Amino acid sequence: MTGPESEGPLLRRAVCPGSFDPITNGHLDIIARASRLYDVVHVVVMINQAKKGLFSVEERIELIREVTADYGNVQVEAYHGLLVDFCKQRDIPAIVKGLRAVSDFDYELQMAQMNNGLSGVETLFIPTSPTYSFLSSSLVKEVANWGGDISHLVPPVVLEALTERLGKG
Repeated sequence: MTGPESEGPLLRRAVCPGSFDPITNGHLDIIARASRLYDVVHVVVMINQAKKGLFSVEERIELIREVTADYGNVQVEAYHGLLVDFCKQRDIPAIVKGLRAVSDFDYELQMAQMNNGLSGVETLFIPTSPTYSFLSSSLVKEVANWGGDISHLVPPVVLEALTERLGKG
């Protein structure tokens, strides 16, 4: 596929946004699946200054880069502002979101319609693998804080970072 004004192939690009505090195996499942569908996947850590994260934005970016390095087509960065502005600035036509439950769909559909109305950016929903349908960063942090076993819920490097941060090692 080539564009009329370009001399090279037109790349299919999408963005996977989130806070990723920390990244979980559920996030990785969605990112991995998006990386098979798109030529370039931008994983963007959305900055919400009203929220105090366990990990700094820089730490989250580093963890995501480390656990997605094998994919080869994932770019990771942070952004403060509207996701549609990020998409417009980089000419990204699609947002990929994972859905865990019907309750996610209610909220995400409203966001998708707003984003499309603001900029024409499309949102594609990928159903989360049943293995991770209950998983959230908040739950992972809570279980880890109480000393529970989360080794099957996060990549090893994230487990190590969480254990160190929470002083549970």
